[in-house]
This record gives sequence, C-alpha cells and structure tokens, in this order.
Amino acid sequence: MKILVAVKRVIDANVKARVKADGSGVETANVKMAMNPFCEIAVEEAVRLKEKGAASEIIVVSAGPATSQETLRTALALGADRAIHIEEASELEPLAVAKLLKAIVEKEQPQLVLLGKQSIDGDNNQTGQMLAGLLGWPQGTFLSKVAIEGGKATVVREIDGGLETLKLDLPAVITTDLRLNEPRFASLPNIMKAKQKKLDKLSVADLGVDIAPRVKTLKVEPPAARQAGVKVASVQELVNKLHNEAKVI
Repeated sequence: MKILVAVKRVIDANVKARVKADGSGVETANVKMAMNPFCEIAVEEAVRLKEKGAASEIIVVSAGPATSQETLRTALALGADRAIHIEEASELEPLAVAKLLKAIVEKEQPQLVLLGKQSIDGDNNQTGQMLAGLLGWPQGTFLSKVAIEGGKATVVREIDGGLETLKLDLPAVITTDLRLNEPRFASLPNIMKAKQKKLDKLSVADLGVDIAPRVKTLKVEPPAARQAGVKVASVQELVNKLHNEAKVI
C-alpha cells in the first residue's frame, strides 16, 4: 500500500509569533521554522504502518516556497521514502492546497492520504476535509487510533464527549490528532541518508491547478494584552468581586 503524507512548514511552535508592522500578516523573516506538529504525527503514523507491514511506500508532499524542501528532508529523515515539492512562493489557501494534493493523488494513486488535522499557523482545519470531498473518498478526522486490515481502515476519532470508531473503505483520507502517537526524533545517520533520497520538484503550472485566492485578508492584529489578575483573601471576597465588580454572577 502506498501512503501519501502532506506536510507543511510553519513557525516553530516554541516561537512567539509577531504581527508585521503594517498589519498585513505574521512576520516570518528570520524566524525559526519547523514542520507543523500535526504533520509530524501524520509522518510518524505512516512510518509505523510501514514498519507493521501495512504499507510499502511513503511519499511526503509539501506546497510552498523553496524552503519547504527543508521540511521534506526532515520527513525523509523520519522514514519517508521520497518527496514531492510543489514550489509556490505565494500564500496558499486551504482550497488551493487541497486541489494541488488532489492532482498529486491522481498522479501517484496512493491508497491512503494522511494529513495533520490542522496547521498551527492558519488553524483552519479544512484541507483534509476538502481533499476528501474533491476526491469523493471516505474520510476520518481527528484520529487517535488507526488500523489497516483487509482493504479497510478502522479508525478511532475524538469527538465531543467521547470517541467514535469508524471503518473506512480504502482509498481514504485521514487527519491526525495529538493522541495518535508521539513522533520520533530523526537520528544523525538518517538525516544524512535523507539527503540522498529522491525529491521531485513540480510547479503549480505543471499540475494545471487554479490557486487563485478566494479570501482577502484586510488586517492582522495581535490579541489584546491580558490585564494582570488579583489575589483575593477568601472565597467570600472572590464572590463579592464577581458579583459587584465583574457582575458575572
């Protein structure tokens, strides 16, 4: 079984994001970047499926500027077999990414597509669902468990108030949640080996996909600064403040 994993390069989760001075977006110049944490979980799950014998090849794909190749090399060091980079300098909306991934799926014919449930920059949580819709494939989102057997994927997804178990016919699209696994670290030997693995480069024109933006960003602002809290001496004082000052009870 061939698995396609989509990965995205985002600002490192440990870096505090800053808004550009002109309010046009988030500052990324000279900022530490890394693979989106949910994408790391997707790569790890694909590698584990291959280690269990459920998969024969793992292909990672990323759409973005030339620097996205660093993220793809990281995925190769974690265990992916080869990579595809769709080079595009402009910012891509979730629908555009889903269309690009659909074109790659039609080209590579994987039986399973794995994505993180969302990226930590846009937080849209849309690409996986859009891709499944464009392909007409079954989908499982927010997964905390995946098992492949007999041409079907049995998945457990996290929902409000509990867990839901689904059985999906393959091919299918699934998106990963935090509790699915704990990603491994890339060893130095594997980082060196990753440099020799195949990385194909494509353009949006090669795939013939319309990536025209549908959404216009008017302005980006940082969240309002939180006011300092106060300490109270007793429960009664807390109740009085909530009742008389905050007027929430």
